[in-house]
Amino acid sequence: MSPLVLLALLSSPASAHDLAIRHATVLTAAGAPLLDGTVIVHDGVIAAVGASVATGTVPAVTIPTGADSIDATGMYLMPGIIDPHSHMGDYSWPDGVGHNDGNEATEPFTPRIWAGDSIDLEDPAFPLARAGGVTTVQVLPGSANLIGGRSAVIKLRPRRTLDEMLFKAAPPGIKMAIGENPKRVYTGERGEETDIQIQTRMGEFAALRREFQAALDYREARKRPAAQGGPPPRDLDLDVILDILDGKILVHLHCYETNDILGMYRIADQYGFHIQSLQHGLEAYKIRDVVKAHGTMLATFTDWWGFKIEAWDAIPQNAVLATQDGIPVSIHSDSASFVQRLNIEAAKMLRYGWTEDDALKSITLWPAMMLGVQSHVGTIEVGKDADLALYDKDPFSVYSRCQRTWIDGEQVYDRATTPVGGAL
Repeated sequence: MSPLVLLALLSSPASAHDLAIRHATVLTAAGAPLLDGTVIVHDGVIAAVGASVATGTVPAVTIPTGADSIDATGMYLMPGIIDPHSHMGDYSWPDGVGHNDGNEATEPFTPRIWAGDSIDLEDPAFPLARAGGVTTVQVLPGSANLIGGRSAVIKLRPRRTLDEMLFKAAPPGIKMAIGENPKRVYTGERGEETDIQIQTRMGEFAALRREFQAALDYREARKRPAAQGGPPPRDLDLDVILDILDGKILVHLHCYETNDILGMYRIADQYGFHIQSLQHGLEAYKIRDVVKAHGTMLATFTDWWGFKIEAWDAIPQNAVLATQDGIPVSIHSDSASFVQRLNIEAAKMLRYGWTEDDALKSITLWPAMMLGVQSHVGTIEVGKDADLALYDKDPFSVYSRCQRTWIDGEQVYDRATTPVGGAL
């Protein structure tokens, strides 16, 4: 274990003091920036947001007596960054077979599994993400399976137990995948080890229909009275699929090509469930009207393309075009390296038509909406969790560096005193 990770794990949580961050340019993601703003934090929650100096009829924010006060003159304060697609902890550093815990690639349907059970809390990627202003991530299983398992939404608090990191307010989510990944995994020898061997997209969609129908049949069978043999034993996989059909679990779909996205909408429409997000969705720009009509959000890369056939038609304008049509878009990492610089990934989209407000929301408010936690995080507003990131320059400048990160008002990174900051 590295000394940095050990230090983080052994450190006790900071005591809850009032905190005042003064004279910053506050990017609230809920309105216009405050050019000379002050944010007050009390007991881990944002207690006040306003002007640092009284102007006209606008009073200055009152600094509580005894508050820890930070002069952030010339700096930029923004909501903590949220990554809706991460595998940190499930593919822990250093990379190796022993740490490959993201794909339960033993059968195409494993909704019973939970990504949280694989998370390595000592993954060195966690402190590096905090050093990049990241405060919340959704850890997803991999994309080998058609229904791969439930996600874990965590706050990147430096803690020794997963329970202390879980974002308790986040509704459950599940990873589904369609297209190239599942069919290549379950073709040949591995497919022969399971009840289902998939070679084509036809096979994928047929398998999905069979599984959803099995869940509906299971529901009816569970109502069977004792006189007719009684209900069948509990099936943990089918229980989860019924929760999907009942709208109790947010569906996050790994996809790339238009035909795969449209095919999954056919399945969702047939069985009456909602697809919360397209993860990657590199061809969403071709069918923006369909995506919007289904109320689906998009989590995507900025300029990754061509790394496989499915990604060949990717264009950097994908996110911009979707946003212009009213689809909330999140920039995700899918990478323990990219997560450290999500602000710069979002900034790339300014070249293709986004405003700075779009770029800000793509890594704060919109992923919070995608994960169902927008009432807690994603903006700097009174009553929300004090998940904050302080930058020395405009965070959409390549020259900017995160100086401090707070989660629930607890400082979890300080560039001036934490050696890991030198790595960024």
